[in-house]
Amino acid sequence: MTRLQDRIPGRKQKDVFALVHKRSVVSKQELLESGDWTGSTLTRTLEELTALGVLEEAGFGESTGGRRPILYRTNPAYGVLFGLDISRMYSLLVLYDMHLNKLDSHRWTMTERMTPDVFIAEVAAQAEAMLAARGVPPGAALGMGIGAVGPLDRSAGTIVAPLYFPAQGWQNVPIAAALEERLGIPVLLDNGANAALLGEHWASRGQQYQHLLYIHVGVGLRSSMMVGGKLVYGAVDMEGAIGQMIVQADGPKLHPGGNYGSLEAYASIHALEQRAQSQLKLGRDSLLRTLPEPDKVQYHHLLQALGRRDPLAVELFTQAATYFGIGLANLLNILHPEKVILGGPLISADPLFFQTCTRIAIQNTYYYPSYQVLFSRGELGEEALVTGAAAMVIGAMTE
Repeated sequence: MTRLQDRIPGRKQKDVFALVHKRSVVSKQELLESGDWTGSTLTRTLEELTALGVLEEAGFGESTGGRRPILYRTNPAYGVLFGLDISRMYSLLVLYDMHLNKLDSHRWTMTERMTPDVFIAEVAAQAEAMLAARGVPPGAALGMGIGAVGPLDRSAGTIVAPLYFPAQGWQNVPIAAALEERLGIPVLLDNGANAALLGEHWASRGQQYQHLLYIHVGVGLRSSMMVGGKLVYGAVDMEGAIGQMIVQADGPKLHPGGNYGSLEAYASIHALEQRAQSQLKLGRDSLLRTLPEPDKVQYHHLLQALGRRDPLAVELFTQAATYFGIGLANLLNILHPEKVILGGPLISADPLFFQTCTRIAIQNTYYYPSYQVLFSRGELGEEALVTGAAAMVIGAMTE
């Protein structure tokens, strides 16, 4: 099995490849202006990378008075790679080329049947089938990146103790090693929020944002931060920490290990379900009362009621978005990102949540309007995570 770090020899070669990948299409002059190498060194390096097959010539740029410059880009046919999104409700495997164009995909619903052993076997079988369909020999893919629900141990490739998985057994799962053994390719693991932010950063690479905050709002709250174009890592996996931000000290606790009055107790799918059930038991009038029992109310019922602008559903989503906006303002006042990308089921379900939470956040941002932040629902939608997971494979080639 070829290590990803060994595919491109030498620090100069790795740095040039990284710049070309970042810029998409770039001329030699632009590369010279971005690095500290000489013209002859860069020419030799580009020739080496082209001969290796990781770069290719991409035509000619506009002339500035002399000969038209040769353009370079990564070679999409150099190899294929996988991205894998492991989430609580759904998981997704996608096969990509080197430009992260989707070649094939398969989606699973994470039911009670999806124990780690079953899931790993099905992922391996699907990956092998995707490669076989394109005539790629077993073990010839570059690698697989996984973005998974945390907490996890990134260096060990282990999913440690995620909450709310429907199936049993998702504690201390050595997912990276298990898939490496079955597929014979390198497998990398990071939390889903980091992977999603990598995906969105890659998709918006032409805009040159360097300080980004990503938050996924769904069953739980997951976040990641990028400073200077690099992901920020703490001493432990930080993905779910935002959900434990206290916004109401005497508030409820969503699960036994959480804080009282935490943000996730007000702005998450479980919080919405619990609040709806409580209000129905109090006798609130709503379209949701057509269900046999209040305890049967689930998120999809709330979405249906919100789509019909049921007053109770609108109230519940507005309250959740307001609390989330307060938590978001706290993060803006501490971190001051240039851009905030919001994703997940609560963001994509209805414009009401996004519009409300961003308005509340701006109202409570201390340096506004001198400090301006861009809010976005992202360019990749629900495929940000799996795209970023695949991008991890390309990134590892430059380490």
